[in-house]
Amino acid sequence: MAARKPTSTNNRNREALDNFCGLTYAMNLLGGRWKLLILHKLEPQKRRFSELKKTLPHITDRMLTLQLRELERDGLISRTVFAEVPPRVEYDLSANGRALSPIWKGLETWGDAHRQTAEPITALVTTTDG
Repeated sequence: MAARKPTSTNNRNREALDNFCGLTYAMNLLGGRWKLLILHKLEPQKRRFSELKKTLPHITDRMLTLQLRELERDGLISRTVFAEVPPRVEYDLSANGRALSPIWKGLETWGDAHRQTAEPITALVTTTDG
């Protein structure tokens, strides 16, 4: 993935929103389909790349690699490289990552409850004959 230009509108908006409030800062760190799931899967134990991949259906190697790099850069996970042949790398939650655990557990509880009461998305889609 190419780096954004520092002067791009997208980059300037991200910086402005990061300073707007804690919620937007947190959403910039955790936004996307995979980051909270990765953190959730690392909660019970350290995992290797292949173990994480098995627990996350449909994620590509490239996407998992990108998300892990971002989470490490943002201080939410730690990466340990063992000098072995073949090389072994383990990922674990950092203290900041562990502090998020009650938040994703609350979201999971809310999501399970909401899914039971929400109208199915397919019922909301209307088709027209034309």
